[in-house]
Amino acid sequence: MKKVLVSVAILCASLMIAQTPVKRPDNWFNLDPTNDNVNGVSTERTYKELLKDKKSTTIIVGVLDSGVDFNHEDLKDVMWTNPGEIAGNGIDDDKNGYVDDIHGWNFLGNKDGRNVECENLESTRLVRKLKPKYEGKTEDEFKTKEEKAEFKLYQSAKEDWTKNKDKFEGSFNQVKFIYEGMTTLNTKAKEQLKVEKVDPAALEKFDATEKNDKQMKMIGVAMMKGGKGETLDDIIENLKGGYDQLKPYIDCGVNLDFDPRPIVGDDYNNPEDRFYGNPDCNGPNSFHGTHVAGIIAAARNNGIGMDGVAADVKIMAVRCVPNGDERDKDVANAIRYAVDNGATILNMSFGKKFSWDKKIVDDAVKYAESKGVLLMHAAGNDNVDIDVEIHYPCKKFENGKEATNFMDIGALSWKPDQKIVATFSNYGKKTVDLFSPGVEIYSTTPKNGYKDASGTSMATPVACGVAAVLKSYYPKLTPQQIKTILVKSSLKTYKGKEVIKPGTKDEMIKFEKLGKNGGIISLYEAVKMAEKLSLKTKT
Repeated sequence: MKKVLVSVAILCASLMIAQTPVKRPDNWFNLDPTNDNVNGVSTERTYKELLKDKKSTTIIVGVLDSGVDFNHEDLKDVMWTNPGEIAGNGIDDDKNGYVDDIHGWNFLGNKDGRNVECENLESTRLVRKLKPKYEGKTEDEFKTKEEKAEFKLYQSAKEDWTKNKDKFEGSFNQVKFIYEGMTTLNTKAKEQLKVEKVDPAALEKFDATEKNDKQMKMIGVAMMKGGKGETLDDIIENLKGGYDQLKPYIDCGVNLDFDPRPIVGDDYNNPEDRFYGNPDCNGPNSFHGTHVAGIIAAARNNGIGMDGVAADVKIMAVRCVPNGDERDKDVANAIRYAVDNGATILNMSFGKKFSWDKKIVDDAVKYAESKGVLLMHAAGNDNVDIDVEIHYPCKKFENGKEATNFMDIGALSWKPDQKIVATFSNYGKKTVDLFSPGVEIYSTTPKNGYKDASGTSMATPVACGVAAVLKSYYPKLTPQQIKTILVKSSLKTYKGKEVIKPGTKDEMIKFEKLGKNGGIISLYEAVKMAEKLSLKTKT
């Protein structure tokens, strides 16, 4: 699930809290802790001081996500273009099994051009599958080990589905109530006051006579004072974002009667069925993937928009993540497609609590491992310990061994000291390899847009960009070497220091207990270490 934490997603918890907005540079994730006093990865300093006279090799980074707007002004020049394919001729020119895959592939559509946008949560799919056999039964009624395990899976999935259904319905109803109420208030205030925009001063003058209008006026004033918008139009736009973000979870995510897979038309139960989908690697809603792609490699120093972390990278767009939980089959095929078509690093900013077919994903990860491809995976945004609550896909295989080419990334805030770790970030002493900037990251959005978004989904492409720089300037590095460099070169600024534990208000925990080594990713230090390794190898 590509959960992005834009401001509207936490709106319900802070509607009445007035806060003074704190500014931070739009490009904070590229800045330097020493020179700029913010915990970025030192991109600008690294290019200026360490890489200015070095040559790089173009590498391909696969963005496995919701799709990428490959025509975006800041991305079009960094998109991978399949050299063996002729655009639009309806022929599989390079005979890779995918027709007209110019910038990548879409595993969430069919050959007629129809696409899946909204999907179930995995717990919903599991409940729908297992309910006929296990509902109303007890574990004692089943004899085999496999049935008992499946019964427990059903119980767990049903509990999760019920919890999510209640949570999303409650949040949606609250946002819907305020969104509709604020829209009505805005219309009435404009008519009564004869103004085009309702700012705080105008709203104070509005004579609210009805009970609902009085309530909405109070909320509107508090939200504007709290920095949620300068006018009611701004607030309504943000609320609409929350409305649009939550509605698919009601219509699709937890809806047992909704199953869009027939649109794709594949044999879903056949793991060997790989050649389905269409070349529309932008898809119907590519906000998430476009934002991720920009963080990794938006064109640097072109005078527009923003600068990505990596300069000599081509982005391959592989659409496998819907609005809802991704399917294991699509993830596995997306990994294989990207590997087979030349990607050496894959960004996977998605995850879920349950796995439908873990083996098929494990096999794809092993395939990538055998081909020397590094996988960068988001740790997740549920502020839980993923040593305990598995966040799929995961680096640990069913046999207990771990993939050596797989990294899990937690999120950092730009706020210093005790608030350094993002409040939403998952963590895990055994599982999370590194923490990376992931709060209020400014990046590309569809149709030449730019916007802040937060999540481990944003932290991962920052780390992926750092890995891509290493691979570009030191192309002989293996995934295992890059992983080692990123971990060992990470800054230990907060090691031994206490920070606020994600998901709590003020519970303190030592930073190194949240991840493997208490490290914050640093491109500057990683390049220095890679250079030393390179010189050592030459001698």
